[in-house]
Amino acid sequence: MAKPQKRYVCQACGGVATRWQGQCADCGEWNSMIEEASNVTVFSAKHDLRTGGRAITLVGLDADIPLPKRWTTGIAEFDRALGGGLVPGSATLIGGDPGIGKSTLLLQASARMAMAGQPVAYISGEEAADQVRLRARRLGLGQAPVQLASATSVRDILTTLEKAPPSLLVIDSIQTMHSDLIEGAPGTVSQVRASAQELIRFAKERGTAVVLVGHVTKDGSIAGPRVLEHMVDTVLSFEGERSHQYRILRAAKNRFGGTDEIGVFAMAEAGLDEVANPSTLFLTDRGEEMSGATVFPAIEGTRPVLVEIQALIVRLQSGATPRRAVVGWDSGRLAMILAVLEARCGLSFSTAEVYLNISGGYRVSDPAADLAVAAALVSALAERPVPTDCIAFGEVALSGEVRSVAHANLRLKEAAKLGFAKAWGPKAKDGPPAGMRQESFASLGALVDHILGRR
Repeated sequence: MAKPQKRYVCQACGGVATRWQGQCADCGEWNSMIEEASNVTVFSAKHDLRTGGRAITLVGLDADIPLPKRWTTGIAEFDRALGGGLVPGSATLIGGDPGIGKSTLLLQASARMAMAGQPVAYISGEEAADQVRLRARRLGLGQAPVQLASATSVRDILTTLEKAPPSLLVIDSIQTMHSDLIEGAPGTVSQVRASAQELIRFAKERGTAVVLVGHVTKDGSIAGPRVLEHMVDTVLSFEGERSHQYRILRAAKNRFGGTDEIGVFAMAEAGLDEVANPSTLFLTDRGEEMSGATVFPAIEGTRPVLVEIQALIVRLQSGATPRRAVVGWDSGRLAMILAVLEARCGLSFSTAEVYLNISGGYRVSDPAADLAVAAALVSALAERPVPTDCIAFGEVALSGEVRSVAHANLRLKEAAKLGFAKAWGPKAKDGPPAGMRQESFASLGALVDHILGRR
């Protein structure tokens, strides 16, 4: 009998080494290598794999296959992020910071599906069943027929559910699950992988939609082996700042739909409320004109969201080192816009501190925000307010050119719906909607001249 070989597995990324080392060579984490016994025996295959198996059925791309059935959760924003609802037999992994509202969202979805007549099982490995029941009562869902249990053994869970598989199975969380088929404590790479594999197999065989809650690391990525994200069908990320009211549910991977949709929620006393119009959540009261503030129509999937970009310029005495602080936007992108304003437009920010903020804690990665950021910076520098009924969008090139962006007409329609009457940016193909006037700028210098009143 071959002697089991020792190996050391990184608990952060799943990297394997034959000897212990203080730092993982794959991900760079320190003190994450844990010894695990390998039950794999090295052998050489002596059989020809081209014979002896069973023939599989090949299907053409043009085959008439019905679309997968979906179960709605009763929460429209949750279904939007999933691509239309939960697919029977699918496995979904949802991650997010501690206390962000993952368990609350899943408990609300479980309760609504159960009240709609679907059998639902909620398994918590971190809380007792009484704790989950208390939270349900606090959310006004105490009468929902959800089957609760507190367990960590995958064998016990699957044995219990084998006779009557539920439509939805929630596992909170996968890092607390334990499989007795392999050695190791719950939360290790091998245990997370094995437990998830057994639960996914149960989902595929019994047609149960399984939702796994995953812990996250300090940098926001889902903890455990990277292969866990490859095993599941959908990966959702629940984002937001606990100090802010809003929460955003994004799909990083979806085998049954697109990854360009988001669900927006607002944390309230009775749990998470859906936000049908996110623009009203991120826009402040704009009754009074203030310098350094512009409105940018961002695009999240197929949904436009209007957010306010705020800039503050503080002049310093000569010799002091100016500071650049950004919240909600890329700091490298801000440095590029400042460089273009100095090199192409003749403005100087070298002796001033620059502060940029996206209101409401929203994070913008759309390059179309370049023009809105530049307008906010120029407005703050010159102390000339941007009109409150005006939006700005457009990508700025290093040459100072303002380039067109995707979904320009969709952005304009959303702004017109909320009462904005003016738009700064590249010219839209179909023109602005009724009641809105668009001022097109071919270069950033032309926008600077307009704000400063040079023309």
